[in-house]
Amino acid sequence: MPAKPISPLLLELIRRLKELRESKKQTLQEVYDATGVHIGRIESNRHNVTITTLAILCQHYQVTLSETLKDIEAQADTALKIKGSTASK
Repeated sequence: MPAKPISPLLLELIRRLKELRESKKQTLQEVYDATGVHIGRIESNRHNVTITTLAILCQHYQVTLSETLKDIEAQADTALKIKGSTASK
């Protein structure tokens, strides 16, 4: 069975979460121990992320949920525009 395509929004969310973890110099295990969230499963796209899980991670990384979502939306919009312009060629 072919893999489901991943939305640019989800890809950007995964990228941002990994970036936050790495900026804090934390391992997957350290994030799990502190939050109970299997961040490795999210980063590898084996599990989707709920808003509750995202809020837990944002609190752990000391960033606001609203700012994180705003950043993700802006990046995903850019990716969609690029993808749309190449698809129409």
